[in-house]
Amino acid sequence: MIAKELISHEVSPLMTSDTGEEAITMMSIYHVKHLPIVNNEQLLGMVSEDDIYSENIEEAIGSYQLTMRRPYAKETDHLFEVMSKMAEYKLTVIPVVDEEDHYKGLITMEDLVHFYASSFSFTESGSIIVIETTRSNYSLAEISRIVEGENAAILSTFLTSEPTSQTVQVTLKLNKQEVQAVIASLSRFEYTVRATFSEVEYIDDLKERYDSLMSYLNV
Repeated sequence: MIAKELISHEVSPLMTSDTGEEAITMMSIYHVKHLPIVNNEQLLGMVSEDDIYSENIEEAIGSYQLTMRRPYAKETDHLFEVMSKMAEYKLTVIPVVDEEDHYKGLITMEDLVHFYASSFSFTESGSIIVIETTRSNYSLAEISRIVEGENAAILSTFLTSEPTSQTVQVTLKLNKQEVQAVIASLSRFEYTVRATFSEVEYIDDLKERYDSLMSYLNV
């Protein structure tokens, strides 16, 4: 999935002639805290709620001193890159441009959450295992071989680590609920099993977190 495949055409950009009050109204309607400013097809920048409230709300936003640079994603950027940029700039939306830097639309944080919630086998039946190992010992190929040797399959994986740490944690989503044999095999190969979650526990927790996030985004 790349950026242009998730562009939302329901959220309109701002024009320089829009007032701060109009911009705040649009942000409230779309449940976002940022909006791009566009002149025809040219992306001029991004305005935030904080920018507006630090200026005269009755003035046109074209006269504002914007605090952030011109963050954007290219149409061909992978969604991991899009998510990284949104996290870096703490954005609720990110504008998308083509190779000629023409504005093509935007992606909202809610778009991303919906996409990831419906992807990566979240809805598939199975269990979760979190294992820990050293960076030098980490091999997804070996982990897969161990799991498949116990007649299970990896549906998705997530790797997390601290830059200063020599250990990594690998979260595995497996296609079966009975995973004691898998855990035993991983332990024999010196992988430390930090946590396991059954399908019911995992789905309930994920649903609760997802509902909380959706509620927050709609505030």
